[in-house]
Amino acid sequence: MSEQLTFAPADDGLWQQYDELATRAYGHRIGDITHLRPHADFQVALRRGRVVAGGLGLLVDQFFGGSPVPSACLGDGCVAPEERGEHLATRMTAERLRPLVEQGAVISTISTSSTGYARRLGWEAPVPVLAWSVTTDDLKKSYTGEDFEIEHGLDEEAQALQRDLARQWNGPVLRPAWWPAWKETKNALTTYRFSRPGHPTSGLLSFATKRHERHGMTLTVHEFWAANQNAATALLAFLGRHNTRAETIEFRRGALPPYPTLLHNLHRFRPTAESWHPWMLCILDIPNAIRLRGWPDDLTTTIPIEIENAGGDSWDRWMFQIEAGSATIAPTDVAGQAAFTRRQFAVWYAGGYRSATSARMAGVQAVSQAALMNVVRSTADLEPWLPDHF
Repeated sequence: MSEQLTFAPADDGLWQQYDELATRAYGHRIGDITHLRPHADFQVALRRGRVVAGGLGLLVDQFFGGSPVPSACLGDGCVAPEERGEHLATRMTAERLRPLVEQGAVISTISTSSTGYARRLGWEAPVPVLAWSVTTDDLKKSYTGEDFEIEHGLDEEAQALQRDLARQWNGPVLRPAWWPAWKETKNALTTYRFSRPGHPTSGLLSFATKRHERHGMTLTVHEFWAANQNAATALLAFLGRHNTRAETIEFRRGALPPYPTLLHNLHRFRPTAESWHPWMLCILDIPNAIRLRGWPDDLTTTIPIEIENAGGDSWDRWMFQIEAGSATIAPTDVAGQAAFTRRQFAVWYAGGYRSATSARMAGVQAVSQAALMNVVRSTADLEPWLPDHF
């Protein structure tokens, strides 16, 4: 198209135009365009004064290695159907990132069904994302709640538990103060807290319900946080007690933590899993992303590595050093013992390579198996998991 594009932050009028465009492009209304307005940065593209593309961005911290890292979380982006095929999405993504980078973002996360497009722009998926379904009867026969007390509602102690547990994974959002209320309102969540008598809260469960067209209801779990196996068992037992109203329990994509509680404890293992488009990560600022991340306290190592540059046309040499829970990375002339594309580097950063074998099969190059294992183990102490949606 010949008319020149311009990009701008959205004012009231442009925000409304984009809301209407997104409804047309997605085929349904996107509630977060309204709900997140007080908290999001919103950029749009205009042609002849008409909004033709846009998307919101949240500057929030995500936990990696137990430390919060400033992240540009992009959501609810689209391009007008009549504008597709002109690479507008690529330009729009750069415009959406720019103000968030200026505010301190060093990484970026996106969740999109267009994974090929995201990969071309430098994002990669650290881990598969699954939604689970299990019958309430199977839960009821397999789990007992023991002596846990169950209370309705979210309180400060439960939110502190969620933050503490989120630090144990690579990816969860350090939720701002407005996050819980937004989630609860958006999804009409019912929340319960679990604790043993006289002990702090050790479990947090939130779910949404919807009347079934014939009988009972559908129940979808959005939050599943347990401090230990006994608490996880209590949460599952409580869900099983809904068997008179809900035939199955659905776990929203990514809501069930990737530990083997179901595999090891179900009396009959017959849940179903459905794959979803994954969350994807991009490293925007390599030195600061390394500096701000958490690292194993007991690991001391120096590894020369090579990383594909942002243009994808050459490789830069870096010296990566870890000592006493901190790490740095700086330019060097030393040839790398391992070489990462930008996308592979993002997966490594998130702990997505659980072994040298998985890294090698993903295409990571190294001078030896020992060298590859040395670099992989530096991020493999915590697993990637992102239960948050935006």
